[in-house]
Amino acid sequence: MDIFRKKSIRASSKSELRKNLKVKDLILLGIGAVIGTGIFVVTGTAAADYAGPAATLSFLVAAIVVIASGFSFAEFAARVPITGGPYGYLSVVFGELSGWMAGWFLICEYLLAVSSVASGWSSYFQGFLTSIGIHLPKALTAGYNAQNGTYVDLVAAIVVLLITVWVTQEAKKALRLNNLMVWVKFGIIALFIIVGVFFVDPGNWTPYVPFGSAGVFDGAALVFFAFLGFDAIAMAAEEVENPQKDVPRGIIASILIAATLYIIVTIILTGMVPYTELGVGDPVAFAMRYVHLDSVGSILSIGAIFTLLTVTISMLYSLVRLIYAISKDGLLPKFLSKIDKKHRTPVNATYVTGAIALFFAAAFPLNLLAELTNITALACLIMMSLGVIRLRKMMGEPKQGEYRMPFVPILPLFSAIACAFLMTRLTGATWIVFGITTLIGLGIYFGYGYKNSHMNQVD
Repeated sequence: MDIFRKKSIRASSKSELRKNLKVKDLILLGIGAVIGTGIFVVTGTAAADYAGPAATLSFLVAAIVVIASGFSFAEFAARVPITGGPYGYLSVVFGELSGWMAGWFLICEYLLAVSSVASGWSSYFQGFLTSIGIHLPKALTAGYNAQNGTYVDLVAAIVVLLITVWVTQEAKKALRLNNLMVWVKFGIIALFIIVGVFFVDPGNWTPYVPFGSAGVFDGAALVFFAFLGFDAIAMAAEEVENPQKDVPRGIIASILIAATLYIIVTIILTGMVPYTELGVGDPVAFAMRYVHLDSVGSILSIGAIFTLLTVTISMLYSLVRLIYAISKDGLLPKFLSKIDKKHRTPVNATYVTGAIALFFAAAFPLNLLAELTNITALACLIMMSLGVIRLRKMMGEPKQGEYRMPFVPILPLFSAIACAFLMTRLTGATWIVFGITTLIGLGIYFGYGYKNSHMNQVD
């Protein structure tokens, strides 16, 4: 048994998908995946419960770690332009088992992200319905919890169903709604910044570090996950006109834009409202209500409801491309790699993925599973950082015109250590669930993937 057999870049270069995405599409895809619940929810939680006004430093620390990780994605995207993102990259440098485990961690991350955002969108939308006097039956308002009398989150299920149908369309068309909503999102954030800056009270920034340096790092462990989603760009490589240049540009640009917006919003937010008051579910809108601008707060709330759809679209799109890539290599059932003749998209993978996400979104109280997203994502980023070092040993220095990660191997090692440090900030229960998830992934590989892999044809 050879679990270290490596995928060939040349053998992976053939594509049945339509190449029509440009760098602008990739930047908007990345921003659509990254900027969502982070800027509308996590900013307040980080300030109120972890770092106080120093939440800006938490975002800065997290941004440094994410940018370092993004560099590794960018070099891989330039030098290994194949679909599947980390799954494909690590299959080339470390071998099939490592690639599969990276892919498995990403499947968990994306699947849970799609379901949880749909559930969060449902909560916002139900709040809006309640404000206009419409009430759903309690049994249909949330995932299964017999004690609370809830059984199915109907709105979340409908959202996932509609997004699934939309993502079956041609990539350019499927991302059109995402691109539109990203511009709406920019407008909402700009409205908050332009209006909010006039209500900043510097006194609210004192004390600046109420929870000490530990609070800053704990806050960084939380807000780090507000940046997740930039790796969605790497999943689109097979549908990009010029992947070697455009994918790295899309990754780095989306991270820098997101980091800048997060930091600016957090500075203004903590300046408008004492940090002790920000432990609410809608801190950005709450800040406007706090300074008696209720109408602006309502606009921000409605905008947040609609723009959260971009996270669902981006994550589901990326998850489908990942499952398609793994299935195409034989590690998942072959029918998942079927391409729709009209739209040139992986239709079966879309429907199956959408059905699973719908089940989780409708039936499960996802707060019980959400931390798994955090630890699986960090594990994958560690593997990617170490992978760049291995890539340099295998393929040498990048050629002229290819993206080059700076300061190899120092920066990749820093990224891996930083991600490992953030993992240590997570709870013991999360580590137990992570261990179980890892065992399930290994079970799928050794029970199905290894013997059905296309690499058996060349062993």
